[in-house]
Amino acid sequence: QVQLVESGGGLVQPGGSLRLSCAASGLTLDYYTVGWFRQAPGKEREGVSCIRSIRSSDGSTNYADSVKGRFTTSRDNAKNTVYLQMSSLKPEDAGTYYCAAVRGGGYTGSYYLTTGPYDYWGRGTQVTVSS
Repeated sequence: QVQLVESGGGLVQPGGSLRLSCAASGLTLDYYTVGWFRQAPGKEREGVSCIRSIRSSDGSTNYADSVKGRFTTSRDNAKNTVYLQMSSLKPEDAGTYYCAAVRGGGYTGSYYLTTGPYDYWGRGTQVTVSS
């Protein structure tokens, strides 16, 4: 049974940092592209970042314009985990953050910043940015 479990959310002041984790079981993330998404109350789920499979693709990343230069996504293959390092957080970064996975990673550009390609989703972790 495939499970993606997000962790690391919490309350942080504007300008602060958090690192989110997406731990997988039932699949080997090396073969999967993993995306991070967020959803604020009353808003649609939006893509934040993606990191392509290192087995089926090149391991490259893409970011939403709103987080470029502030967020970084990375992998720890030994831990079967993908991370989202978030810095210089703003109130508008608040929301529930989800990770998602899809096998492969052959598409370029912003394809993996959309929800459609993904087969597996975690349940989310809450991020609150407030002073």
